[in-house]
Amino acid sequence: MSQAGNSKRVIDANTRPAGMPASRVAAILPALNEEAAVAMVVAGLLRAGLGWVIVVDNGSRDRTADAARAEGAMVIVEPRRGYGAACWRGMQALPAAVEWVLFCDADGSDDLDRIADFLRLTPDFDFVLGARESVRGGGVTLAQRIGNAIATRCMRWGWGWNYRDMGPFRLIRRSALERLRMRDRSWGWTLEMQVRAVEEGLRIAEIPVRSLPRQGGESKIGGSWLGGTKAGVKIILTLLRMYARRQATRWFQAPVR
Repeated sequence: MSQAGNSKRVIDANTRPAGMPASRVAAILPALNEEAAVAMVVAGLLRAGLGWVIVVDNGSRDRTADAARAEGAMVIVEPRRGYGAACWRGMQALPAAVEWVLFCDADGSDDLDRIADFLRLTPDFDFVLGARESVRGGGVTLAQRIGNAIATRCMRWGWGWNYRDMGPFRLIRRSALERLRMRDRSWGWTLEMQVRAVEEGLRIAEIPVRSLPRQGGESKIGGSWLGGTKAGVKIILTLLRMYARRQATRWFQAPVR
């Protein structure tokens, strides 16, 4: 059956009863020079009732680790630079009791008030993605919006799933995350997760979330032309690699006539 027929899963979570208790969720926050905002984010996640907050310091030159630790986060270090590398390192540190994993940014741009709505969807879905809607002065730049539009359209063409966004704010069942066997260690991490979720047949939903202004520091993608270009090239190469792998798998699995 084609995935495309079920591709538009933007859900109104407000009409649903409470789902998974937040105490069974761990948050993973990749962080690079986020001293100005990380404490506020950690505090917000703990107020939401999450059982664990793991901050992965990806080579910060400021007091990111100290600020996160002071608010009660578990802080680990991943010296190899890369968004995916930091996320992967955080996965390796998950306590055994964790059932769901929340990924979010350490800059304060994610709308943590929506965590309860994410949790309401856990009985029926394996992967819940926050589809960003910018507010005035919000964190999604024009370049990022263009990149998201291109990437989501390519995923629709290549995999038949109509994602609205490729944002970092996402909740995924731990057992499902482990099935994805994530490989990317850079800016292709979020894209790879979404593509692999389709390939693995996960039950996927998107809910609208506000994209807030970052609370300090500088964006690693939107903050510079060079950073945005590098991330864009990486995302395109990840798409091409995954599509080639998908086509090769189909070819080898095709029945011999």
